[in-house]
Amino acid sequence: MKIQDFQVTKCSSHIHVPFSSAWSEDGFVATATEMAVYITGGCKSKRRFHSFAVYLILFLTLVISKAYAGDVNIDITQLAFGKERNIQPAAFGDINSDEYPDLFVIKEKNTVEVLYGGEMEPYFRFGEKCEFKHPVTSIVPGDFDGDALMDVLVTVRIGECFEGHDLNSIRILWGQTINCTKDYSFEYAKMCGQPLALDYNEDTIIDLFGSSESGNRTFWIFKKGVEQRYSLPESITMESKKKLQKLRIPHSHSFIDLNNDLAADLYVTTKQNFEIWHKNREKEDGFEEEPTIRAFPKGDVIGQTLLLDVELKGKIDHLLPICADKGCMTSSIWVYSMGDWHDLQVNFKDKGNVVWGFVPPNNSMYSKAITLRGGDFNMDGYPDLLATLQSNGQTRSCILINVENKINKQVSRTFEVNWSTLNSMNNGTVSAVFYDFLQDGILDIILVHETSKTTKVSAFKNSLDYDANFLKVMVLTGIRDKKVQALNGPLGRKNRTFGTNLPGPLVFYNSTTLDDQPKAAMAGQLPQSAYFSLHLPYTLFGLGRTANFIDSLTVGVSGYNRTWKQLIPNSQMVVIPIPLKNPNKWTARLFITPSKLILKSFVALLGICFFISVIIGLLYWKERREDHYERLQEGNRFPFDGM
Repeated sequence: MKIQDFQVTKCSSHIHVPFSSAWSEDGFVATATEMAVYITGGCKSKRRFHSFAVYLILFLTLVISKAYAGDVNIDITQLAFGKERNIQPAAFGDINSDEYPDLFVIKEKNTVEVLYGGEMEPYFRFGEKCEFKHPVTSIVPGDFDGDALMDVLVTVRIGECFEGHDLNSIRILWGQTINCTKDYSFEYAKMCGQPLALDYNEDTIIDLFGSSESGNRTFWIFKKGVEQRYSLPESITMESKKKLQKLRIPHSHSFIDLNNDLAADLYVTTKQNFEIWHKNREKEDGFEEEPTIRAFPKGDVIGQTLLLDVELKGKIDHLLPICADKGCMTSSIWVYSMGDWHDLQVNFKDKGNVVWGFVPPNNSMYSKAITLRGGDFNMDGYPDLLATLQSNGQTRSCILINVENKINKQVSRTFEVNWSTLNSMNNGTVSAVFYDFLQDGILDIILVHETSKTTKVSAFKNSLDYDANFLKVMVLTGIRDKKVQALNGPLGRKNRTFGTNLPGPLVFYNSTTLDDQPKAAMAGQLPQSAYFSLHLPYTLFGLGRTANFIDSLTVGVSGYNRTWKQLIPNSQMVVIPIPLKNPNKWTARLFITPSKLILKSFVALLGICFFISVIIGLLYWKERREDHYERLQEGNRFPFDGM
């Protein structure tokens, strides 16, 4: 401490009392007399005080920057699944009607188990399970008896049918929870391949479509009523004036509106062609075939069709992965748009000039067919893709980002492989699916890793570095059962189940961009159910960074529709279409998810207020200290008046 001369008083020779006092910036007070120098008061050293101030500023800067900067993409496997990872994801559905999608998985080839989704860690909680005597090939959740509760349809392999394909037996686990009573042993039908879930007769009860044991196109119609649970479904053979080709196995049949009449049509795949059967109530089997049969592009391996609004023009496009050779080293993605096929010319060469391609079909559970999965990963409004690629014996799952097409002007969008995002978790992955763990509108990813002995999963958290908006819509069957006890939903509200997730509804919206340009998008809910399509039980639209109101949202179910106007971005909407034939009475439950920008601004505001409060406190403390020093100096002054 450096003592500065503050006051010197010289007395007469008789008294001779020199007096000096000084104080330093670090809070020490010194008094000098003839006898000694006295140092009093003080607190922390100046250096320590400055260090404290620097640390405080750095801490507040970190808090504020953390609020405005996005988290890095991270591995949240432990938070999502806990310690149990040896599972095979098979389907999504909300079995307990809590609005959190649950995951149905296969374990050890012949066991079905449900993982309940929730907001608490781990995000998936293991629930009931049922073991079958035969290998499980697929799972289809839905309401098959009209009691408003989700049932679980399971197909098990019992042999072979024509051309060596799997002959599957259909079993159903009834009720809101999986149980293993006599349910698992009752056989409802046999079919070659796996079923497509649809609503054939518009009664909001799930029916099936596929290939019979003999190879005929067949609908299986389930009846309403708990008493009908152990009666066989009605089977209806699809008929046509011309000879029908046999269905392709594995197939990519879909149940989605393709002619904009808001009634779901039937998209059928054969070995070399695809057919579109439009919904027609006047026909005996309910569908009428379009006269033109469209052939697939040429290729040695043809993958599964994915139906998406690729260009964001309010129309459904057909995406198709194709390999020019059997080893799939020359792979491509084609889109059927405006009556013709177009090669999107996706570049499958990575940064090291290594050429990748799709995984050729094999006997692995996830590799029986080349499968693309769609979802808006970066929330810019355009749907992106997940695909599994291979090169030199290695496999990896990649995100294909929807970007502007600068090569083929006939199609405005194409896809670009993102090689880096999933690098840290790409260890022998055989499949990847989208899932929203936090139900915040941002799609995360579940990856499936396969070795010679086990199949494991991992979870990838997608954290955007910018604020984007979304719109999520879930359409239920609308069936109510007053006997079902109300459930505790998010935020403590009580939920009365209004049925289960329904395949076939069409959802589309109209909006305006920041450039005052019209914008439209369209998507179908649960259009596919076979061969691990793993569609989420709702439609999710990314809206980009625009915060404009959504001008209109239209939901179509079985040819009936209703439109809602001026919706707020970041809305989660549950549509209950009852009564079905009177859309004006349809109800919608709307939940708003606060924008991340609002939360970040709130955190930043708290940090600024805290910082200002600290500054005010320090200034106040310094003022009090100076007052104390002044009083101390006044008390130590030599009383000249008394001389």
